[in-house]
Amino acid sequence: MILLRILYLIYQVCIAAPILLVITLLVAFATTFGCTFLNASWWSYYPGKFWSIAMIRVLLLPVHVEGRENLKPGQSYVIIPNHQGSFDIFLIYGFLGRHFKWMLKEELRHMPLIGKSCESAGFIFVDQKGGPKKTAIMLLRAREILKEGVSVVVFPEGARTWDGRLRKFKRGPFQLADQLHLPLLPVTINGSFEVLPRTKGYVNFVKWHPLRLTIHPAIVPEGKGPEAERATMEQAHEIIGSALKTIPNPPKEGTFNPED
Repeated sequence: MILLRILYLIYQVCIAAPILLVITLLVAFATTFGCTFLNASWWSYYPGKFWSIAMIRVLLLPVHVEGRENLKPGQSYVIIPNHQGSFDIFLIYGFLGRHFKWMLKEELRHMPLIGKSCESAGFIFVDQKGGPKKTAIMLLRAREILKEGVSVVVFPEGARTWDGRLRKFKRGPFQLADQLHLPLLPVTINGSFEVLPRTKGYVNFVKWHPLRLTIHPAIVPEGKGPEAERATMEQAHEIIGSALKTIPNPPKEGTFNPED
């Protein structure tokens, strides 16, 4: 077992990392160029999908998806997955099988090359300190995007978990579904925490572990307003948590800085 881990580490450093770096740069450039000069709808989604599949396949990680029958053709959703780690993005982007836009933190807009490609792809940036005016602009942008079967993906926890457990949900995605009259699609991610957990203070390498994506039946909010949002939030939290596997020997509380 130790020998396999050492070999996998050598493979990551000497083979996987250079390949994935080149793919990331090419995909970022292709997305920016394609969305600017070609078919923005196609180039905003498929290069990122290829990039995500490549990330997981090159790193030899097995993926199992269940529940695709719960995706209704032509229906737009507010997709709400739990947030276990960095590989959640690759798992959702590469294997969900639904054209969507990400809802991202405003800080990601300033990442070199990646931020520009996300902006070109029409992803929705959220300024969490922007106040009601910025929220209204974000909702207007989302309303323009969520049509013809295009969905939006929002992590309701707001940030990655520190210990593998499901965190409390924030109101944002439920408010979005309420105001845009859209169903919510709960998605449970398993394995991403084991592959690359959230850490602080040192470089962390990928660990081999199977990944699982469970797509639950959509939740159609009943009623409108804060009370209906809270009820839907509780329902979604319970559904996502029901398929979440318990993390064996999670890090002790206080091991990591829990500040986002």
